[in-house]
Amino acid sequence: MCGIVGYIGKREAYPIIIKGLQRLEYRGYDSAGVALLNGELNVYKKKGKVADLHNFAKEKDLSSSIGIGHTRWATHGEPNDTNAHPHISMGGKLAMIHNGIIENYAALKTDLVSKGYSFQSETDSEVFINFVEDIYLNTKVDLAEAVRLALNKVVGAYAIAIVSLEDPNLLIAARKGSPLVVGLGKDEFFLASDATPIIEYTNEVVYLDDQEIAIIKDNNLTIKNIEDVEMKPYVQTVDIELEAIEKGGYDHFMIKEIFEQPKSVGDCLRGRLNAKEGHLHLGGIHDYTNKILNADRILILACGTSWHAGLVAEYIFEEFCRIPVEVEYASEFRYRNPIVGEKDIVIAISQSGETADTLAAIELAKSKGATILGVCNVVGSSIPRATHAGSYTHAGPEIGVASTKAFTAQISVLTMMALMIAQKKGTLSESKFRSLLVELESIPDKIAKCLDLNPQIEIISEKFKDATNFLYLGRGYNFPVALEGALKLKEISYIHAEGYPAAEMKHGPIALIDENMPVVFIGTKDSSYEKIVSNIQEVKARKGEVIAIVTEGDTEITEIADHIIEVPHAHEALMPLVSVIPLQLLSYHIAVMRGCNVDQPRNLAKSVTVE
Repeated sequence: MCGIVGYIGKREAYPIIIKGLQRLEYRGYDSAGVALLNGELNVYKKKGKVADLHNFAKEKDLSSSIGIGHTRWATHGEPNDTNAHPHISMGGKLAMIHNGIIENYAALKTDLVSKGYSFQSETDSEVFINFVEDIYLNTKVDLAEAVRLALNKVVGAYAIAIVSLEDPNLLIAARKGSPLVVGLGKDEFFLASDATPIIEYTNEVVYLDDQEIAIIKDNNLTIKNIEDVEMKPYVQTVDIELEAIEKGGYDHFMIKEIFEQPKSVGDCLRGRLNAKEGHLHLGGIHDYTNKILNADRILILACGTSWHAGLVAEYIFEEFCRIPVEVEYASEFRYRNPIVGEKDIVIAISQSGETADTLAAIELAKSKGATILGVCNVVGSSIPRATHAGSYTHAGPEIGVASTKAFTAQISVLTMMALMIAQKKGTLSESKFRSLLVELESIPDKIAKCLDLNPQIEIISEKFKDATNFLYLGRGYNFPVALEGALKLKEISYIHAEGYPAAEMKHGPIALIDENMPVVFIGTKDSSYEKIVSNIQEVKARKGEVIAIVTEGDTEITEIADHIIEVPHAHEALMPLVSVIPLQLLSYHIAVMRGCNVDQPRNLAKSVTVE
């Protein structure tokens, strides 16, 4: 979950590294540090944000044309200056940054202590760099070979970068289970956890595969696997505009990304859906259409917000395709003995494409013969490479830790998948299919109308910014939206919030309701509307304060709720794409009013690459 940046070339390394760390800070912001080579190995690191590191380093010697930098999300050892990366070997000549967890670090450490090694930090990462040093000093191999031998002995996940005082023209990197990208410039190379720090300098990158080692020396890139087999680098062109990773005049990335959703959903649909011609085609899964049509079931694996998107997809696939669907937390699926067969279709959903639990769940399902499809946002990431096929969401970079536009893009792709399969399977009439295409094509405009409600939602937020608890309730397609609304509020405002199916309120949560409990109902016009009205009346009878998301022109709920937010009408299967927008805005404004850092909420990181 940490962020890695490295540079070797003719430019000053520090400005490139510090700017890269600022762009990767969504991956971790407990502490940050840099290591620079200039006749000496200069390591500067600081607890806190990248800005704290930058202020600390201003008066230091920063001259260097090779360096590595790191922004940390703590796993082993609390956030402090000592546990911050980079870590230096006991001999003082090697520095390393690390993203991941070395699971057998304790055994390695015991062995190293017996050889006279001592340690300054509580981290598994310091153990690893000393392990490399021990091999390097005692086997007389070169440093790259020492790293390879060490990687064959460690258990766990890693993305690492290492520099050596003895060889200032050498930068070594490796990955397993954590992403790492090598950027190719003219007589220079860049290293990063993802492409965002690189695109300002080059659009040519190599995505390292698991158990690959990149050796950059004397202006050459060599890639080997840990079996010492040289691999041919596969150079890809990154299609990201620099403006996409800047705030563009918005106060926060989160609000920028909320307001980008008419475009991000439109980009997701573009080239795939043409309602006028009745055309819908997802090229990424075309070759697997027959397998999906004949599937015994669809199993959806995801975590967090992506899991909520999967719940929406469960309703859609079962209604339109008549295929049984199960939605599993990837983190739970991988630690039991699930029943998976060759006629099962597994859909793995991840914004980053690097979620460790989802990747492990994919490998488990694949080992049992299932066909794996991916729904992912980041081109070239690990999940698209681990799956048999899939579709990108094309939402563009999402920097805010609390996912917003990725959620709506994921639902859009999953909806198109379901509609395409339903048409081919014959479980959806042609007229109904075309009608739904028209509805789906209109969603970007309806999202835009929801965004026009921002001033009204800001006023409502002011009233509830000091609440200590929230309850979110919905039925049918809007139940996952209730879960997502509650998650957004928890993530960024630190207010306790829970989402429930509205009917379940009577089975426990109703005991919490009093005049101090705000209750958010997603009460749009659908097949369960009358039931929602009854649930609202039950809350009002107990003096709960109701915020209701309703369809434009609603009269019944409007009469009984305390606060009304009207959204455009949409087919109930597509309503989550519309009804979630006010909830995103509500959580954003409440968090801002409470003085919270909405883009970097405490204890969270954007890409969960550790278990």
